[in-house]
Amino acid sequence: MLAQRIVTALVLLALLLPALWHPSFVPLAALMLVFIAAACWEWGGLNGLGQAASLALAAIGSALCAAAWRAGWIAAPLPWLWPLAGAAWVLLGGWLLARGVPLWPGVPRALRVAGGVLALWLAWLAMAQARLRGVNFLLSVLCLVWAADVFAYFAGRAFGRRKLAPAISPGKSWEGVWGGMAGVLVLALAWIWADVHWQAASPSLYTVLARQGVPWLLLGLCFLATMSVVGDLVESLVKRSSGAKDSSRLLPGHGGVLDRIDALLPTLPLAMMLVHFASP
Repeated sequence: MLAQRIVTALVLLALLLPALWHPSFVPLAALMLVFIAAACWEWGGLNGLGQAASLALAAIGSALCAAAWRAGWIAAPLPWLWPLAGAAWVLLGGWLLARGVPLWPGVPRALRVAGGVLALWLAWLAMAQARLRGVNFLLSVLCLVWAADVFAYFAGRAFGRRKLAPAISPGKSWEGVWGGMAGVLVLALAWIWADVHWQAASPSLYTVLARQGVPWLLLGLCFLATMSVVGDLVESLVKRSSGAKDSSRLLPGHGGVLDRIDALLPTLPLAMMLVHFASP
C-alpha cells in the first residue's frame, strides 16, 4: 500500500509540477480540467448514478469548464461570483454538517448531483484565476490546505481528545483543527518573510491578506483553514451515506480524485473571495 501511494504521488507530481511552473496558465488549466472530469464521474457514482450517467456528468463538468474558459471568465474579475460561492459554502456546508449523514439521502438526487458539479466547476475556475495571478499565489493556497491537513494530523495524533464529528469522520478532533490553524499561521509568516527577502515576482495569498493588516491576515487564514476541514467533512459525509470508503480507485493507494481535492473545493473559491475584498 505504501509503495502504491509513493508511486502514485510521484506520477501526480510529474504531471502537476511542469504544468504549474509553465509560463502560461493553459497547461495547468487543461490538466485540472481532466481531474475535474474524473471527479464529476466519481460524484455520479457516489450519488447512485450508473456508469453511463456518471460519464455524462464528467462530460457536463468538462463542458462547463471549457465554456467558462472560452467566455474569458478566467481573466475576468467576477466580483459577484466569489462572494456568492463563499456564502454558499459557509451556509450550505454548515447546514449539511449540522444535520449529519441522515440528511443526505433525503436531498433530491438532482440537487445533490448539480451541487457537486457546480462546486467542482467553481474550484476549477478559482484555480485557473489563482494561477493567472502567479505561481506564488496559487502555490500559497495549495500549501495552506496541505499544511492544515498535515499539522491537523500530527496534532490530532499527539493531543486529540475531543472528537470533531464522530458520526462523519471519527478520526478528526478539535485539537487537530487548532493544530492545523497554528501550522497555517506559521507557514504564512515564513512565506511572507520569504516573499520580502527574495522579492517574489508575484504576491502570495498571505502577502495580499497581510497588506490589509494583521487582524485581516489572522482571521482570513483561520477561516480558510476551517473551511478546508469543512470540505473534507462534506465529502466524508457523502461517502459515509453511500457506504463508500473512497470516492473511487483511480489513484492507487490514494483513493479517488475527490479524496485528494475535497479540502480544496471550498478553499480555492473562498481564497478568491478574500482577495476580492482585500483588493483596493
